[in-house]
Amino acid sequence: MTDRADIDVLVIGAGPGGLTAANYLARFRRSVLVADGGNPRASWIPLSHNTPGFPAGISGDAILARMREQAEEYGARIEPGWVQGLVHDGAGFIASIDGREVRARAVLLATGVVDHHPDLPGVERAIERALVRICPICDGYEATDKAVAVLGHNDKGASEAAFLRTYSDRVTLIHVGPPGDLTEREALVRLGIELVETPIEAVRLEGDRVTAFCWGGADRSFDLVYSALGTSPNAGLAQALGARLADDGRLEVDLHQKTSVPGLYAAGDVVRGLNQIAVATAEAAVAATDIHNTLRQQDGQTV
Repeated sequence: MTDRADIDVLVIGAGPGGLTAANYLARFRRSVLVADGGNPRASWIPLSHNTPGFPAGISGDAILARMREQAEEYGARIEPGWVQGLVHDGAGFIASIDGREVRARAVLLATGVVDHHPDLPGVERAIERALVRICPICDGYEATDKAVAVLGHNDKGASEAAFLRTYSDRVTLIHVGPPGDLTEREALVRLGIELVETPIEAVRLEGDRVTAFCWGGADRSFDLVYSALGTSPNAGLAQALGARLADDGRLEVDLHQKTSVPGLYAAGDVVRGLNQIAVATAEAAVAATDIHNTLRQQDGQTV
C-alpha cells in the first residue's frame, strides 16, 4: 500500500470466531479492528449444552457478551459496520466500511453462513425459543426419545433424519421439495424413518412448543422440529478477491487458515460445514497466531 496501514488486522464478523481472533490478536499486542455486521448466528442459541466449560448450559448472547468483554479488555476495537468491499493491492488490504476506508496489513474473515429458513410464521423467533432447531450436532441429545420432525427438500433432510435416529426411534422426515430431489428413500425405510411428502399448509404454536403441522386437513404433532434446508456461506468478499472456493461455496484454507489470497485468512462456518462454536474458536486461534507470526517475519522480528 502507498500509505501506512491504519491497523495490523481487520477482523470481519463479530461471532465466536471473530471475537476469539480479536482476543488473541490484542493479546499479541496487535492493533485490531472487528467490523461487527450485527446479529451473529450464535445470538439465536437459547441455551447451548455442548459449549466446553458450561455444563449447565449458556445462551448465545451470554457467550458473545463474555467474548466481547474479553477482547476489549486487551484493547481490541469492536465497532458496528458492514464491509461493502475489500481490495488487495499486494501489500495489504483496503476495506470500505460504511463509506469509510480502513487499511489493514491482514484480514480475517469470520463471516459465517446464512441459514435457509423454512417458510413458517415467525421462524426466527421460533429458533430463538428452540421451537425450530437448526443444529442436531449441537442439541440432538435433547431429542432423546422424543417425537422429532425434520423439514427437508433434498437428501440433506434424509441425512439429518438419519443422524437423529441416534437419539430417537420416532423420527419423521417432512419432504417439502420436488419428489426427484429425494433419492435416499430405501435408506429411510431401512432406518425406520417415516416419510411425509407434502407442503406444509399451516403451523400451530402454543406456549413453548410446536403443537402441530397441518397439511391436507390433517394435523401432526411433534416434540421437536429441525430444519434441514441448508445454508449459504458469506464468502462474497473473498470470492471478489479471487479466493478459491470449495464445491459447496465455502472458502478453501490451509492448515493455518490461509486462503489462496496472501494475507487473507478465514475461520468458522464460512470455511467448513460443521458449524460449531468450538470449531470456530479453534480455527480463529490458529489463524490469529499465524497472522501474528507472519507480520513478525515481515518486520524482521523472528530468529
